[in-house]
Amino acid sequence: MVAEQAAQVLVASNRGPVSHTVREDGSLDAKRGGGGLVSGLSAIGPDAGALWVCAALGDGDREAVRRLGTRLDPAETAGQHVRMLDIDPGVFSAAYNGIANSVLWFVHHLLYQTPLEPSFDTEFRTQWAAYEAYNAAFADALAEEAAEGAAVLVQDYHLCLVPGMLRRRRPDLRIGHFSHTPWAPVDYFRLLPDDIARQLLRGILGADRAGFLTQRWADAFAACTTAVLDGQVDTTDGSADAVTCEGRTTRLGVHGLGADADFLRERSHRPDVVERMAALREQIGGRERRVIVRVDRTELSKNIVRGLHAYRHLLTDHPEWRGLVVHVAFAYPSRQDLAVYRDYTDEVQRVAGEINAEFGTDAWQPVLLHVKDDFARSLAAYRIADVALVNPIRDGMNLVAKEIPVVSDEGCALVLSREAGAYAELGEEALVVNPYDVTGTAEALRQALTMAPGERAERTKRLAAAATSLPPQKWFLDQLNALGG
Repeated sequence: MVAEQAAQVLVASNRGPVSHTVREDGSLDAKRGGGGLVSGLSAIGPDAGALWVCAALGDGDREAVRRLGTRLDPAETAGQHVRMLDIDPGVFSAAYNGIANSVLWFVHHLLYQTPLEPSFDTEFRTQWAAYEAYNAAFADALAEEAAEGAAVLVQDYHLCLVPGMLRRRRPDLRIGHFSHTPWAPVDYFRLLPDDIARQLLRGILGADRAGFLTQRWADAFAACTTAVLDGQVDTTDGSADAVTCEGRTTRLGVHGLGADADFLRERSHRPDVVERMAALREQIGGRERRVIVRVDRTELSKNIVRGLHAYRHLLTDHPEWRGLVVHVAFAYPSRQDLAVYRDYTDEVQRVAGEINAEFGTDAWQPVLLHVKDDFARSLAAYRIADVALVNPIRDGMNLVAKEIPVVSDEGCALVLSREAGAYAELGEEALVVNPYDVTGTAEALRQALTMAPGERAERTKRLAAAATSLPPQKWFLDQLNALGG
């Protein structure tokens, strides 16, 4: 059954553009979110008949749905029309924490310690059933809300099954799926049970078009369809651009999400950022000291601990830098409801503390570690950075690598992992590292610190140009247009 005011364009994602908390007085506080999807969807305007379908992520969101209904007031959501699904908390937790973040994220980022994990047992099968139910709830909502022939853009690894489920419910729709993560190579993807691997691929192949951040990830997906489902891959100049499997053809597309230059440059010069720049400068100890900056969530894939060890090697092997450089590391806690993430956050803090204890003096703290999320402070660090360290084990894109060159005041050398999706666009102007090579990363940091100011400034200009070639609004419209929207 189609809703009376059916939507012409629909976006489906786990997280929506607003989150709610309940204040002490019992009232609801709505906080608008940001990011590429929020910016991107704004590109089509409020009169385009668009709807965002998302999940209630916590008690505050669920209370908002109970009080206000599943349709949220556009005044609270930056003008977006939003349907928020109140999925059973147990189903949500099993799907989100049990499968999406503890299985699919680990597979695509190559994070398993394979002598011990994974182990796909009865508990996994129970969680997988919840993942299926979670995806079915989205497919049902999209099928109900979509106008005849509408364009539906399904987002990320949380909702891999939705395209196939939605295709069965509404074959008239134009469906796209976009993966914001890497895609695992064949051998690693086949760690999954065979039936689950097939189900995931068939889910995405239910879409008319599957989008990825880089050609590398699109090619990996195509290779998995060949190995697991005997799919036939069409290529152009050696790059996969379509997969035909079980009677359907799904086109593949690459859309390398870029930084929003206008927003970043305006936001980074507001008074709160200027205040935080002054505070950071005071903590660093003056302008004569060089600054290495990293800004990450404490995701296992971000490789923060090895980055700290590389900085320790720099100070050990090149003592002339002691007292002359400070590593500003923002490591914002992530997924703290999972023990492995709590342990990793603790390890980040432990190693930073060790470096400060080993090398620090009364006049110099080698590592400034901040764990409280503060966007204005992150932008302040971007502006003053001499070196940016972005060394993930594996990353779909990594927008920090793109944002820092855009915001940097005087030019910033970028030390970049070859395993970040951003490497495809920024690698020529960055100092590229193997993320597992601590000594190699330390040497890249030394090279970055000694780079001539003129070269650093010129590289930064070229990095910024590459980083902003596909800003969020164009990124979203390109996908929509590719579906014929």
